[in-house]
Amino acid sequence: MKYIGPHVSASGGVENAPVNAHKLGATAFALFTKNQRQWFSNPLTETSIRIFKERCKELGYTPKQILPHDSYLINLGHPEKEPLKKSRAAFLDEMQRCEQLGLDRLNFHPGSHLRKIPEEESLKIIAESINLTLAQTHGVTAVIENTAGQGSNLGYTFEQIRFIIDRIDDKTRIGVCIDTAHSYSAGYNLKTPEGFEKTFQLFDEIIGFRFLKGMHLNDSKKEFGSRVDRHESIGLGTIGRKTFEWIMKDPRFDEMPLILETPDEKLWKAEINLLRELSTL
Repeated sequence: MKYIGPHVSASGGVENAPVNAHKLGATAFALFTKNQRQWFSNPLTETSIRIFKERCKELGYTPKQILPHDSYLINLGHPEKEPLKKSRAAFLDEMQRCEQLGLDRLNFHPGSHLRKIPEEESLKIIAESINLTLAQTHGVTAVIENTAGQGSNLGYTFEQIRFIIDRIDDKTRIGVCIDTAHSYSAGYNLKTPEGFEKTFQLFDEIIGFRFLKGMHLNDSKKEFGSRVDRHESIGLGTIGRKTFEWIMKDPRFDEMPLILETPDEKLWKAEINLLRELSTL
């Protein structure tokens, strides 16, 4: 079973996210559990938590169909002490919000070395940040999203992600989210049948499909290997729709949230329908 949906608005309260997803005919959704452009927000209220859970149950959304995303401000590999401390506190807050909402995973960008320390040192800091957070939370898996490798961002190779995973104490609570646009920009050629098979063969050999907890299905505005992160609507970018047909027909991507982060929300409903159609071709 494929679960498909966009990253929906939680404006007015997290309890509105499942309603917004349902209106689009989505069987999965992503959300921010707080304002993604602020370090800290007011705690979730008991009322919001209760209504969110009630609406998810009523509308048929289980935790494996929901992929919350943390704040873009967080850098778990920050080379400086005080900003790292701030990022770790914010990440813990995000994980605890997922706990409160009964969600079982949190998607995040691993972090950046900011060209101030070696990559490997920053990767070790990221792993330490995750370990510290997992030790203070329960039931929520930390899901590393691969990046395009723009600037000094880490996590753009499967080897870097594996380096982090190898240093996680509780490997039952670490996972991966593969973003198609990021992968393509980072140099994984998902556009050809040979490139697609090679990419996911490498993923399985280096990381392992047991760690895959979700995907972001995005076309790309930029060319292969550009290391630039710019999403495009499905079929309108440099990747093309055929790649998404292969994903939709591949059982390795069943039973997990497949999330659209495409730029034109007016197209989301059509994109959901297109992906469903591609699975039947």
